[in-house]
Order: sequence, then structure tokens, then C-alpha cells
Amino acid sequence: MSPAPKDRVAAAVRAQTPGLVETRRHLHRRPELSGEERETAAFIAERLDELGLAPRLLLDGTAVLADCPGGAPGPTLLIRADIDALPITERGGDRPYRSERPGVMHACGHDGHVAMALAAAAVLSGFSDRLGGTVRFAFQPAEEVAGGAARMIAAGALEEPTVDAAIGIHLWSGLEAGSVGVRDGAIFASADEFTVAVRGRGGHGALPHQALDPVPVASTLVLALQTLVSRETSPFDPVVVTIGSIAGGQAFNIIPEAVTLRGTVRAFDAALRARLLERIEAMAAGIAGAAGATAHFTRGAGCPPVVSDPAVAELVRRAVRATPGARLVEAEPLTVGDDMANFLEAVPGCYFLVGAGNRARGITAPHHHPEFDIDEACLPTGAEVLVRAGLAFLQPGRATAGAGRG
Repeated sequence: MSPAPKDRVAAAVRAQTPGLVETRRHLHRRPELSGEERETAAFIAERLDELGLAPRLLLDGTAVLADCPGGAPGPTLLIRADIDALPITERGGDRPYRSERPGVMHACGHDGHVAMALAAAAVLSGFSDRLGGTVRFAFQPAEEVAGGAARMIAAGALEEPTVDAAIGIHLWSGLEAGSVGVRDGAIFASADEFTVAVRGRGGHGALPHQALDPVPVASTLVLALQTLVSRETSPFDPVVVTIGSIAGGQAFNIIPEAVTLRGTVRAFDAALRARLLERIEAMAAGIAGAAGATAHFTRGAGCPPVVSDPAVAELVRRAVRATPGARLVEAEPLTVGDDMANFLEAVPGCYFLVGAGNRARGITAPHHHPEFDIDEACLPTGAEVLVRAGLAFLQPGRATAGAGRG
């Protein structure tokens, strides 16, 4: 038993290219929000069933798992793709694959992630006799709300057989199509949501001395929170504290009872992440208390930094170098978040970026933007890297040093 010849891998991926584009466009036209991905999951399961991979639906039909066993025993590699869309109305009416669901759009490339993972499943199932171990495909819901990965893990996604390593892929419009970004260590930051409800005492806008106005208290807090970055964090530690929503009041001449702030924290270090969240709570209580108001801090959904294991990252680099037309680059760390982090906390692995932009064609819109799009030439590149990494990791007799519970 020997690894699949390189020319056979490239040819097998090329044969998948028309289906790759068709799959991506089908999913782009029919996006589903986090927690509602049942139609998407059913579509994925049908495709996997056609490959003979016996898919399993999890999490009330919104998640899919499927195993591709090899011809010899060995470790298990998980390949993960996220499947949910965003609450965004798409712009770009001339696109033949425009979203058919108003207010919902694949504006982060998850449709492409699914297409690449399904193509990798098709190719690797064709080479299954050359695998020493098992490839597990995990199609995960609710990435955009940082909830799906932890729920899949709790549902047994890393068990029976025990998963030894994990790889995942993320299209990135900030990189030109053809480039693939790999990095040891943290590539994405942690991502945490928080809410602070500042409560005072309402009253007439013309008689502020009879009320306890929460608006200036909340305003002071917004400005003070910026000092957590500028004055409490080393300039060599990249962090973000952002207030994205301020809500309070119903009329111009009424002092409201309360003002609610919603924000996010991003950090690449777990200890710094925890300290920032603790300081936000303490600062809110102190500033509100000094004014005679109260502040209730609530921590929402979140995930840790996305950290790639150097040994698995090097395996992915070799896969990129072996992929015709792919250009390996050192990925810059990004302060976006992704709950692939939960898988990589449990097992060693690698999350890598596949360039999806094309300046010459005007494909430059950032992620989470109503004009977001990808150069579909990136899809076979990403699929082939997944295939080659899978074949290398599960090469019969290969030592799996570094591949175990982390």
C-alpha cells in the first residue's frame, strides 16, 4: 500500500471542479442562519451518502458527521467545515448565484468551505485503500454565534474513534486566489461577546436633577473601556475592545431608566482574554457606582484563540507546496474569531487560509459585507490541500508524533 501518486491527486481534484462550483453556488443561493441549517445539512448528508460514507445528522439535524475508513488501521483526522450564513442582505444583483433568501447571505465563505470539504470527501473516499486510518468529516453549524463546535464536541464528534488531529479551512478575501496562508500558533484571536446594562432613574429631560441619567454614565464607560487597550495592555499584545451597540431611551425629552451596551473582546492570549473580561466588569461597576447608578455585566457567547500545532501546520505546508498553482504564504494573525478553536483546544491541528480575492476582477469586499464574493478558482486549490494533507497524515506506517489529545 502506497500513497496516491501526485498526478492522480491533481487529476482527481480537477475532475471535482465543476461540482465544486455548482455546490458552492447552490448553497450560496439557499443560505441558512445559525441554528437553522437543516436544509443545508440534509443536502450535505445526501452528497455524503452518495459517496457511501454513511453520514450522521446531529444537533437536531443541523450538523453532519461522516467517516471515511482507510484500508489499514491508524489514527483519525477530522476535517471540519462550517455551514451557517449571516443576517445580511446581499448586494450584487448581476450574480447568477445571488441569495434567494432576503436578509440572509453567505458573506463569510462558508458555502465554499462546504464545497471544498465535500470535494475532499469525494477524492479521499476514492483513495481510501491508501489511507492508514480514518478521515472524519465534520460539517458544523452555528460558527457565526460561536456555539456549534462546542455542541458538536459534546455530542461525540471527537469520539468513536478518538480523533487524533483536526484541520480546517477558511477562505479569505484579503489574500489573492492561489495563495494559501499557514501559521504556527495563534492565527485567529479569541472572540467574546459581552453586555453591560447601566441602570439609573428615569425622569423628565428638562429636570435632570430629579433623575439619575444612565446616558452619561454609559458614555463615560464607553470611553474608559478604551484605556484597557491603551493603558493597561502592553503595546506588544494585540487586543481589541469594541462597543458595537448602544441602546436606551424612547424620546428626545425623556431620561431613560437604563442604557445597554453590547461589545466584543479579542485577544491572542488566554490569560489576557480572561483579564480583559474581568476588568470590563469591574470598570463598569466602579464607574456606575461612582455616579450612584448600577451596571450589570453579562458574558455572552465566546471562543478561545485559534491555535495551530506546529507539526500539523508543517504537514499542511508540505501539502500546499505539492499542490500545483498554490503559493504558500505566512499568514498574518487576525483579530477575527472562529470556534474551530474548540476543536484545536481538544486535539492538535491546523486552521489555514485559502486566498479568495481577485483585485483585477474587483473581488475585494471584506467578509461580513453585503458585496462579499470569492474568486471560485480558489475552490480546487483548497480542496486539493485538504486531500494532500489527509493523505500525508494518514499515510500507512507514518509516525503520528504530536497527534494526540492536547
